Amino acid sequence: MTRLAYLGPAGTFSEDAALRYAPHAELVALPSITAAAQAVPAGEADEAIVPIENSLAGAVTETLDLLVHLLDLRISAEVVVPIVHSLVVGPETRLQDVGVVLSHPQPLLQCRSYLERELPGVRTEAALSTAEAVERIVARGDAAAIAPRRAADLHGGVVLEEGIEDDHRNATRFVVLTTQDAEPSGDDKTSLMFSVRDEPGALVRILQSFAEAGVNLTKIESLPAREALGVYIFLVDCDGHRAQPPLREILEQLRPKTSELKVVGSYPRFQE
Repeated sequence: MTRLAYLGPAGTFSEDAALRYAPHAELVALPSITAAAQAVPAGEADEAIVPIENSLAGAVTETLDLLVHLLDLRISAEVVVPIVHSLVVGPETRLQDVGVVLSHPQPLLQCRSYLERELPGVRTEAALSTAEAVERIVARGDAAAIAPRRAADLHGGVVLEEGIEDDHRNATRFVVLTTQDAEPSGDDKTSLMFSVRDEPGALVRILQSFAEAGVNLTKIESLPAREALGVYIFLVDCDGHRAQPPLREILEQLRPKTSELKVVGSYPRFQE
């Protein structure tokens, strides 16, 4: 049976993603995104599923840092999970009693307008996960958590309000990390990272290679290279599989144009 690591405990959106991706896997709950990813090279799990971007809050920098700087893993699949946040309190707590709101940093960002409107001036506090936030507040009379309803059900919380995210189109994209990426499926995406030489037009020439071959770029962002100010690594998602044309030929063309090029993985495009 496949062992699948995720950001636990039970009741997190990461658990939801894990169950959607592999409902029959042995789930391994770990206390952080980093711990979940590191479980693969440590032999504690065969795969890890981690959040990489949210439609409202943007990139999950912890995951990007792992892929760029820390771990030699590949993306083999993606899962998109609709996000519905709830305001959760202990059994005896009322809204007017709340003086602090706990959650993972991402939900705190995704519910910022709700908090400013309904709980102005209330302090926010980061937790390692949404489920951990619920565990911490259920016995308190002055605190609330932002979490999925399942976390409230599992850990004895009471949902005061559901659907408090600032935009109901809210969704998080998760990626599955393992030692090998996926074989071509016929409808694939590829994630890659590269750095460019410090010269005029270097980035433009790379992007033109994709445009001239008719390959669509679905995402591009940058991350500090940790070398010096102004030195960045670019992360790109594009259509196609690294082993098939035209992307295979583009990658060969790019190698002499970049100072570093790494394919993070080719994998099937997520289908509802």
